[in-house]
Amino acid sequence: MDQNGSFSAGTADNSSADSEALAGVTVIVCASCRDETGSDAHPRAGELLAEDTRRAAADDNIRVRTVECLGNCKRRLSAAILRDGCWSYVFGDLTAASGADLVTGAKLFATSTDGLIPWRGRPDSLKRGLVARIPPLDMLKD
Repeated sequence: MDQNGSFSAGTADNSSADSEALAGVTVIVCASCRDETGSDAHPRAGELLAEDTRRAAADDNIRVRTVECLGNCKRRLSAAILRDGCWSYVFGDLTAASGADLVTGAKLFATSTDGLIPWRGRPDSLKRGLVARIPPLDMLKD
């Protein structure tokens, strides 16, 4: 943590180490999420978000997966960012065009030295939309 109470992140470059770090990050998008109108139309807004995220991650070694429901329906479009051995994050209130923000968050996470997504540099949608931060199992005390 720095003097401002923010968690720092390393700077990203195109090295193979960064590529390996990115491979350790997975973005999970809720494919069944509906848009703000609650429409049952297909493709669902969550499917559109997943596709937007895949496009944004096309040049990076970030896994983008979908799940049928993250159970965050009151916060509409939802996604999670996971990294082995680190905290996991769940975000809501996203839009179908939030893919680039999720990829930016994944990159920050991949280069973080403390296993947390730093606040500084995080897109606004991932600041406002934070629903939960879940610790890795090996961090639990009991």
